[in-house]
Amino acid sequence: MLHVDLDQFIAAVEVLRRPELAGKPVIVGGRGDPTERAVVSTASYEARAFGVGSGMPLRIAARKVPDAVILPVDHEAYLEASEAVMATLRAQPGATVQVLGWDEAFVGVEAGDPEAYARRLREAVLENTRLSSSVGIGDTLVRAKVATGFAKPAGVFRLTEGNWLEVMGERPTIDLWGVGPKVSRRLAAHGIVTVAQLAACNPADLVPEFGPKMGPWYAQLGRGDGETVVDDTPWVARGHSRETTYQQDLTAPAQVDDAVRELVARVLEDVIAEGRPVVGLTLKVRYAPFFTKTYAKRIPETFDREVVLDRALELVGKIEQGRPVRLLGFRAEMSMPEEARKGHTPTRSGW
Repeated sequence: MLHVDLDQFIAAVEVLRRPELAGKPVIVGGRGDPTERAVVSTASYEARAFGVGSGMPLRIAARKVPDAVILPVDHEAYLEASEAVMATLRAQPGATVQVLGWDEAFVGVEAGDPEAYARRLREAVLENTRLSSSVGIGDTLVRAKVATGFAKPAGVFRLTEGNWLEVMGERPTIDLWGVGPKVSRRLAAHGIVTVAQLAACNPADLVPEFGPKMGPWYAQLGRGDGETVVDDTPWVARGHSRETTYQQDLTAPAQVDDAVRELVARVLEDVIAEGRPVVGLTLKVRYAPFFTKTYAKRIPETFDREVVLDRALELVGKIEQGRPVRLLGFRAEMSMPEEARKGHTPTRSGW
């Protein structure tokens, strides 16, 4: 199994369109105006060297790199570039491709020399799209995904059961795919700080903390075990979401209500196009200056716009009164088609 990850994808697409930006610190976010409220979507390696990262407020990024070139987000350009990359991957001999997002995919292949195949794959992507990529090789999807971090930038790295603990054992658990800051802190509270400690733990000991499904799954992650099949079943969206950062804080309840109504209407346009009923709602609220909370609820399956709006406004009632709101987001989760309900390897989520 190979994991292909494009290097600084969004920034690289922008440099292709503006070759004069090569080697310069490039930051992409919002409408490209650091005086407005927006966050960094991506940054070139030159900008990352100054500590700029995805999700950072654009104004702070601009302070860190005063001479950076700041550009607006162009979703259509990135989608077009991504489609060209995925077409190149699918055209490789014997390749089964599982798309994870704009800039990454798993590739399953039978190859006597996986490293040589990975190098040829990298060369094909570069030749066809002029975009650089890194490739991780593994005997499970987890190991392939983690291996890519060691391959960056523009390299190839292999992780297997044989060298997993040698490479990963002393690293913190947060370095694992699927373990974020909150989970790593909860593991640390149980004395599990490194990957080796997680790999050696009794999965049953994690059940009281994480539940009967996730507890054993985290122990499995520590060993690098997991899925060994690349699934090219077309991806099916679990839900649709929209969010807006407001240039002026929303301070009145009526302002918040109106803003949520607009978000719900936009999301439902996407949901109705899918033809699947809504089964869950999430309201994302970022209070000023930069504190984010989410409020969620399950609802009976429905296609009714008014029902969804009413339930969304019930979530609005959970917003802390008197606190200025700088961002609102709304997500509607839909029921999944029967053929898509089988388990899949977790992927990153924007929420």
